[in-house]
Amino acid sequence: MLPAERRARVVELLRRDGVVRVHELAVRLGVSAITVRRDIARLAREGVVRRVHGGATLELPATAPTSGGPGSGAVACAVVGLVVPSLVYYWPDVVRGVREAADELGLRVVLRGAGYAPDDELRQLGALVDSVGVDGLLVAPTTTGSQGAALVRWLRSAEVPVVLLERDCGDPGPGLLESVVSDHRLGTASAVRHLAELGHRRIGLCASAGSPTAPHLRRGWRRACEELGLELDGVPEASTCDHRDPDWSRQLDALLDRCRDSGTTALLVHSDPEALALVQRCQERGIAVPGALSVVTYDDEMAELCDPPLTAVRPPKAAVGRAAVALLAARLRAAGDRPVHRVVVQPELITRGSSAAPGVG
Repeated sequence: MLPAERRARVVELLRRDGVVRVHELAVRLGVSAITVRRDIARLAREGVVRRVHGGATLELPATAPTSGGPGSGAVACAVVGLVVPSLVYYWPDVVRGVREAADELGLRVVLRGAGYAPDDELRQLGALVDSVGVDGLLVAPTTTGSQGAALVRWLRSAEVPVVLLERDCGDPGPGLLESVVSDHRLGTASAVRHLAELGHRRIGLCASAGSPTAPHLRRGWRRACEELGLELDGVPEASTCDHRDPDWSRQLDALLDRCRDSGTTALLVHSDPEALALVQRCQERGIAVPGALSVVTYDDEMAELCDPPLTAVRPPKAAVGRAAVALLAARLRAAGDRPVHRVVVQPELITRGSSAAPGVG
């Protein structure tokens, strides 16, 4: 049976029975539940049916969205699956942006946390598609290692539209993987330029070894230093463990020793917990911040709570969430071919008390 014939059969059954269930349709049509959900999603986008929990019903003219309203078009009433690696740090603002944009469009968001574990991410995504029957996915997946590669392959073959949050798979490859990312390289460069304008010539970097953001920070830091003619020889470029790791204190002291020995007067630190711990250790060792060492943190989740308040690069988290919903909604509305979109949003530099001219403060 051709796809068009199969969808016509779904509509025929709806006219007869009023409501159809996904699993019943799958058995009756001899196809997978995922195929049925894809058919229902397409019919819903065309305004023929209305999705209900576990199935669909015919769309009545009286319930159709009013043309021109905020939820107008095929996107209204769609269900969006949202999978993020943390519900505590960084990602709550992204989730807030997603929810704000979804509410404006009449979308329902189903949120899941996956804890930076590819197997859990895949399990959550599969459940959202197979059990919840979402119309599209917003996800910040693991993309590195063999498990990450397998997860990306799954996303590329997903039968619903996918928009990546703060992730970029690089090679376009097969499948429609759109993305919205913060321009972390530009954000890092803005911090380096700020410090250089204050008179710093040796600006180091401390980045979390396991963070997917770290490679972008390194590229942005190095390129900005080279473009500004800053010293790099001997300047620390540290890849540190998490601040909760037992080896953190040793690595932190080693980094501060390298700053002292190399004459490094400023340091860009990712992320906020590591930056706060570094400033605290500076105080314990009698290293004045910003007098002896200016510190700029990357994330701005808790930077203002430090003493002194930390100058910070703030990624546009809520804007990333809003832009991702807009991309997904546009994909759901698209009647024909639509180019793959990749959106880049600029971070903001927030100047506070932890950065000053060398020897000042």
